Amino acid sequence: MSTPTFTISELAKEFDLTTRAIRFYEDMGLLTPERAGLQRVYSARDRARLTLTLRAKRLGLSLTEAKDILDMYDSPRDTVPQLQKFLGVLGAHRAQLEAQLAELQANLAEVRAHEKKGRATLAKAKKAAKSPRVS
Repeated sequence: MSTPTFTISELAKEFDLTTRAIRFYEDMGLLTPERAGLQRVYSARDRARLTLTLRAKRLGLSLTEAKDILDMYDSPRDTVPQLQKFLGVLGAHRAQLEAQLAELQANLAEVRAHEKKGRATLAKAKKAAKSPRVS
């Protein structure tokens, strides 16, 4: 029984990517297709690595971080270092996101304060425009 293989076009269609993006992932070392003449032939392993790469991107990890984690699974199967590395990367990323969230929340609070002040000033201006002026 042969193992499934995929062309670059099949993967691009399945994952809604451009072939250029897949070639970029290949250049980054995330995918290592075989060659059949000039055509790239991707294995089930490449497909799985592409799936995990895209998942890492959705989590906000860099491609380098994704590659480091994926490459650990190609080494001897000692899951403790793999999990420690993964948790370390995720923890650093979470801390970065929390810092960005705190900054966004501070910015939102400032915008709300300016909106409130602007509305109060507008209300005073409308009230002053309605009241008759005594000369």
